[in-house]
Amino acid sequence: MDIVLYILAAICLLVGFLGCFLPVLPGPPVSYIGLLLLQATDRFHFSVGQLVLWALLVVVVLVMDYLMPVLGAKYSGGSKWGKWGCLVGSIVGIFLFAPWGILLGPFIGACIGELAGGKGIGDAVKAGFGAFVGFLVSVVLKAVLCVYFVYCAITAC
Repeated sequence: MDIVLYILAAICLLVGFLGCFLPVLPGPPVSYIGLLLLQATDRFHFSVGQLVLWALLVVVVLVMDYLMPVLGAKYSGGSKWGKWGCLVGSIVGIFLFAPWGILLGPFIGACIGELAGGKGIGDAVKAGFGAFVGFLVSVVLKAVLCVYFVYCAITAC
């Protein structure tokens, strides 16, 4: 039975890492499930503290995945309109226009929000670019966490 769990855990860790770049797959939660599968074997034993900390990190990274584009829009000069547009664009992009919507949703949403708020096209594009940079930062955060999970799995053997 352990061999089946090892194989499933390895698949989860790999799919989780790929999920950092493919918007259809939830990367860090799938990688965390891989660690939980390893925990169920006789060979791998993580402490309760590690498992709780890792679960919290997954939640934080998932929240940051939605907040980073909004923060990027804000710090690039975007107004409240741009931040809300970025958030709506992110959500609409994920569900209606995947996979390209996840890339372009925050940018287009921030631009539309800024234009609706009365800003010029230059300011709108600047806020949209900030949202896109925020999205890229969130991808890097997810990838770092998934790589860390793989590292923990490898060093625990």
